[in-house]
Amino acid sequence: MKIFRLFLLTILLLQGTLSFAARVDSLDIPSAAMNKTFRAAVVLPNSYAKSKASYPVLYLLHGGGGQFSDWLRQTPDKQLLHRLADQYNLIIVTPEGERLGGYIDSPVKPDNKFETYITKEVITKIDKTYRTIRDRKGRVITGLSMGGHGALYLATRHPDLYSAAGSISGALDLDPKHWNITPEFAEQIKPAFANILGPLGGKPDYYAANSVVHMADRMKENDVKLVIDCGVDDFLIEPNRELHRRLVYNNTPHDYTERPGGHTWDYWENSLPYHVLFFSKILRSNGAAVQ
Repeated sequence: MKIFRLFLLTILLLQGTLSFAARVDSLDIPSAAMNKTFRAAVVLPNSYAKSKASYPVLYLLHGGGGQFSDWLRQTPDKQLLHRLADQYNLIIVTPEGERLGGYIDSPVKPDNKFETYITKEVITKIDKTYRTIRDRKGRVITGLSMGGHGALYLATRHPDLYSAAGSISGALDLDPKHWNITPEFAEQIKPAFANILGPLGGKPDYYAANSVVHMADRMKENDVKLVIDCGVDDFLIEPNRELHRRLVYNNTPHDYTERPGGHTWDYWENSLPYHVLFFSKILRSNGAAVQ
């Protein structure tokens, strides 16, 4: 009888724990710009259902070859986003960027308009669907690899939308010759990049024009707080170091870190909580944190 009571108590405790966890919505977000409908995941903190407050939003971008659900399905800890949403009382949105949409409005592919999609259509849909702080003071953005570049790219070009931006293992130079990869891998990815940026060496040079490594001066002009990190064994480490050097040279405040690790989910899972901690301080200073 005592064993049964202990078993019953354990079940009740587990049910209580699960009922007070963050909730994940799957949301269809149509794009008039691309004449398609994409999906996004929305992680709502447990406090959202019990509060009437408006919440800050973290937009979390996936990497090349991935999809919107990666941050929920690919991390070793499948509860990572749930815990961060609960810990910091913020909404986390993981929108679709396709396998290599680049989070840009492609100059050569008219139906690839992910800059417009994220900055206009996704934000509008989220703000209409949930109680959000509909202002840059309550909106931040980061991502991994292609999404790291995308987060800095979008925040640099749209500083009116985001108060802070980050990059985790970002592909901060879109020209693969600046990556530490084999010639075979460079040839393998060339067609996908040509699809959205045209051929390498073309005129005009859309690779340089759309790479955030060349946007340090624009970052200096913006009041967007920046956090950037990359693993020392990552094949994208040099473009990250180059952007860091340029930001130091032009006196742009930013948080830059290198840690052991490569281009892996173990590294990204470890990195994201540092970004959210950085963002939480910005949100508090903006008066946008939910207590």
